[in-house]
Amino acid sequence: MIEKSIIDYEKAVLIGLITQKQNADKSNEYLDELEFLTYTAGGEVLKRFVQKMGSPNSKTFLGSGKIEEVREYIEKHEVGLVVFDDELSPAQQRNIEKILDCKILDRTNLILDIFAQRAQTSYARTQVELAQYQYLLPRLTGMWTHLERQKGGIGMRGPGETEIETDRRIVRDRISLLKKKLQKVDKQMLVQRGNRGSLIRVALVGYTNVGKSTLMNVISKSDVFAENKLFATLDTTVRKVVIKNLPFLVSDTVGFIRKLPTQLVESFKSTLDEVREADLLLHVVDISHASFEDHIASVEKILGEINASDKPCIMVFNKIDAYKYETIEEDDLITERTKAHYSLEEWKQTWMNNENGEAIFISALKKENLEEFKRIVYEKVKELHIKRFPYNQFLYEDYTEEE
Repeated sequence: MIEKSIIDYEKAVLIGLITQKQNADKSNEYLDELEFLTYTAGGEVLKRFVQKMGSPNSKTFLGSGKIEEVREYIEKHEVGLVVFDDELSPAQQRNIEKILDCKILDRTNLILDIFAQRAQTSYARTQVELAQYQYLLPRLTGMWTHLERQKGGIGMRGPGETEIETDRRIVRDRISLLKKKLQKVDKQMLVQRGNRGSLIRVALVGYTNVGKSTLMNVISKSDVFAENKLFATLDTTVRKVVIKNLPFLVSDTVGFIRKLPTQLVESFKSTLDEVREADLLLHVVDISHASFEDHIASVEKILGEINASDKPCIMVFNKIDAYKYETIEEDDLITERTKAHYSLEEWKQTWMNNENGEAIFISALKKENLEEFKRIVYEKVKELHIKRFPYNQFLYEDYTEEE
């Protein structure tokens, strides 16, 4: 269970489906993540509603009986927010709002809202605003009277608060303006990246909340914001790092997530340029998470979408201090042994052993095995540097370990 604090959380319920493509275990796992997203946005989940269906109802997502059950519950418990795990069509959202008479968000809208909260710089806020408008454009019909009734809170940040922007032409003009603004900043960032000189660039990538910012703080001795919430950092942070006698640049990028809204991938494309232009990727994985293999697949999928899957990559399995596995007694002949029963040593002998010896197991928080991490990263960066500047090989012949 997620711990509650003194923050005044909005009461919320979650909606998910069990389908042919998504069994009960997978549905529950997605809802766990959706609950964490809701908590990150400022919501308290009171209940989950799950229905087994071949496909979502085209009008109300859920069946008529289940949607009535949800309506009765939120009325009885004075719930003001219902969050759906999948993206709703504009028609579905309007129909559900009429039935439930409360604030309705889908997974995409919730993620956009968290990004709106987390955006600190003008550039990040512009990217989020663009993504929000692109999401809202097809949903304008009948939406603004709803927004007049709901004041503030989750899903109401950003463009949803401006009543004057009520027609599609104005919103399209705003989208065009934001794109031009981002293009201008993109050119400035391109010049900045070009001015960084000839240093090898290393980018930290990975699922959200796997410890990238914590690792960045440890290796660069900087103070990047890190928190046990999803999408703690949005803005790319670049730091110069020196291991032994070799300097290089490390960038901490926005975390990925399953079902990442396409609007965000598009509007954050310049932020992701740090990944595209990197010489080496450090793919950070939270090995203590039960679904870390799915997280790896999600990250690799997005890397493929931004044409960065062919880059040299080192797998960094983080949070070994939090890794737990189930043990089976020797005389237990009933329990079936699964991956949940693998020790770290056993994991290392699986597919992880086929990563060309470039899989590292660390704890950035507890600073465990960081010397091995630095050694492997140093060797890889040195190899890339020699390829680019073969006349500098003498720099690596004599060095002393940095304190």
